[in-house]
Amino acid sequence: MRGGPAAEFAVAVRTQAWLGEGPTWDGDRERLIWVDILNSRVHTFDPSDGARTVLATEQHAGAAKPRTGGGLVVNLRDGIGLYGPDGTFSWLHREAVPGRRGNDAAVAPDGALWAGTMPYGEQTGGGDLKRVTGDGTAVTVLPEVTVSNGIGWSPDGSLMYYNDTPTRRVDVFDVPSQRDGSSGADVSGRRPFAEIEEGAGYPDGLTVDAEGCVWVALWDGGAVRRYTPDGRLDRTVALPVPRPTACAFGGTDLRDLYVTTASVGADPAAHPLAGSLLVLPGAGQGLPQPAFDG
Repeated sequence: MRGGPAAEFAVAVRTQAWLGEGPTWDGDRERLIWVDILNSRVHTFDPSDGARTVLATEQHAGAAKPRTGGGLVVNLRDGIGLYGPDGTFSWLHREAVPGRRGNDAAVAPDGALWAGTMPYGEQTGGGDLKRVTGDGTAVTVLPEVTVSNGIGWSPDGSLMYYNDTPTRRVDVFDVPSQRDGSSGADVSGRRPFAEIEEGAGYPDGLTVDAEGCVWVALWDGGAVRRYTPDGRLDRTVALPVPRPTACAFGGTDLRDLYVTTASVGADPAAHPLAGSLLVLPGAGQGLPQPAFDG
C-alpha cells in the first residue's frame, strides 16, 4: 500500500516527548520500552492495561534495551550503563567524549549491544558505532560516522542494516557466521540498500520484519517506509507528525508497529501529536528481539 493515511495510526501514549526514540518490545514482560533522549527519561508502556513507568536517568539516554537477567542496558551520554531489576545503576563501559552522546542502539542475535554515538552539533564524522558484549568489551566497528542511527538484522542474521542519517541512505552489511571464528564484529561489504530522495526526509530508526522487509522512520519526512529485501520501496505510511524517529513491532503477537516521535522543532498547534507514541495495529509480523546478554 502506498501513501497510507494518518488515520491508520492510533495513539498509544499521548505525550510531548522532546525526542522520543528507540522503541523496543520486551517480550518477557510484554511491554514496550522507549526513551525521551533529551529529557533523560526511559519509559515503559503495557498495551494490555495502559500501565506506564518512567525512569529518570542522570544523563541523556539514547536507547534502553532489556537484559537477560532483568533490568535495562542504556546507551547514555558517557557510555553504556546497566540498571538492575531493583533499579541499581552501574557502568559497563564508560567513554566520555566532550560534545558527544549515545544515540540509537540494538541488540544483535548473539546478545551483544550495538551502540551508536553522535556529536551534539552533528559535526561530520564525530560519532561512531560500537559492539559491546556483556563483560564490557567494546569494539569500534564504524568510526567517524555523523549521526549513528537505525540498526537491525535480517531474519537469518546474515545481514545487518544501518543508517548514518545525514547520508540519506540505509546501508547493508554481510554478517559472517560465528561458527567460522568471527568475533561478531566482523561485518563487511558495506553497500547502499535504499536511498531516501531529497525532500522525503532522513532515515532515522529502523526495524526488520519476519519477511525480511526493512521499515524506516523518516525524520522530517512525516512517514515510515517499508522496503522489500531487495531494496524496493513497497509501502509508505503517512503520519500526523513531521518527525517520526524509530519503529518496532510489539504486542503479544508482534503484529503492531509502534513509532516514536519528536516534538522538538514542531509547531504544537499544527502537530498536536508530535512527541506521542503512535501505533499501527496489524502492520505486519515482527521478529522477537533478543535481550542484552549482560
